[in-house]
Amino acid sequence: MTPIPAPAAPAPQTGPAFDFRPLLAAYMTCTMAMMGFVSVIGPVARLLHLAAWQAGAVITVGGVLWMLLARTWGTASDRLGRRRVLLAGVGGFALSYWAMCAVAIASLYFFPAAGLVFAGLVLTRGAVGAFFAAIPSVSQALVADHLPAEHRAAAMASLGAANAIGLVLGPAIVAALTPLGLSLPLALIAVLPLLGLGLLWKALPDSPPAHVAATAALRLVDPRLRRPMTVAFVCMFCVSMAQITVGFFAIDQLGLAPEAAARTAGLALAMVGAALIVAQLAVRRLGWSTQRLIRAGALVSAAGFGAVPLASNGTMLEAAFFVAAAGMGWMFPAFAAMASNAVAAHEQGAAAGSVGAAQGLGIVLGPLAGTLLYETGPGVPYALAGVLLVLVAAWPAQNRA
Repeated sequence: MTPIPAPAAPAPQTGPAFDFRPLLAAYMTCTMAMMGFVSVIGPVARLLHLAAWQAGAVITVGGVLWMLLARTWGTASDRLGRRRVLLAGVGGFALSYWAMCAVAIASLYFFPAAGLVFAGLVLTRGAVGAFFAAIPSVSQALVADHLPAEHRAAAMASLGAANAIGLVLGPAIVAALTPLGLSLPLALIAVLPLLGLGLLWKALPDSPPAHVAATAALRLVDPRLRRPMTVAFVCMFCVSMAQITVGFFAIDQLGLAPEAAARTAGLALAMVGAALIVAQLAVRRLGWSTQRLIRAGALVSAAGFGAVPLASNGTMLEAAFFVAAAGMGWMFPAFAAMASNAVAAHEQGAAAGSVGAAQGLGIVLGPLAGTLLYETGPGVPYALAGVLLVLVAAWPAQNRA
């Protein structure tokens, strides 16, 4: 089949240069909160007598809502303006995240029936995913609004670097505070999204809708988005499998107690953030095409995931996660920029939302697949991730995007 050529890249908006710093800071604080919770879900589940599949389902429900609403948030920002939609998303995320942490903390104190705990976490985590879907979709559309095509991969890498700093700091805070119990880090990280909301409310300029007429034209199955959406799905599928199983891996494979396992999982996820920072800063200097970034990143990440089953101590586990994340650090900005460059100006929010929907699908299926495969062997989810990434690297290039 002959590839459908991408339209000419739209010109950036005129006027004063857009200050991305408040957006980057808000993205960072929300990611800190998200990853702080992920690093404790395994040990919390064990203490509350939840099964591994229940912990996976808690994470998965957020991905379901992300998948279903990412495109809705993106197209809404095309019609209503970026500021209005982004503030609504971050505000809802802050409130629902606070509720989720409140449920977890109360459960650790009062130990209600496991079914009640599970229902509360599913409900609040679903709301978290529904509102978080707005953040990457609208943020990526803001980048496309203000930068030409040739600069978008570097700008997406800046978003990714802010995200990665959150990946480092969130789990690091949890790792530092878990010796004092699991309730204190949960209480602290619940405040972080409110800080992000305050930054955006004060500093994000008003952005009236620029493209009202044709925002509904982009189909979810548009051929122009097939490759970036597939890569986005594979990336998040692999990442979410690793996230949900790392705490259990530390308990079962490394023989650690729940509190020590939470610390090790937090350090492993912090190494992920450190690797993403290094890799995405490198994207700004390399100047590679999106195709080349995806291919090289997939091979590096496959090597890292493939090394996890060989880990026999925390240091080896952290090193394997670092390598896996370094490859992802090249892939994330590449597939976002590839999608943005493939569509016209009035489709940017919808395109970012479509990629977000693919990522959400990965978050839906990844935790379920990870926890089910984990029952067959602690290293199986990581081996599958390596195989999938090798297949992505082997996908023949169709253009020079």
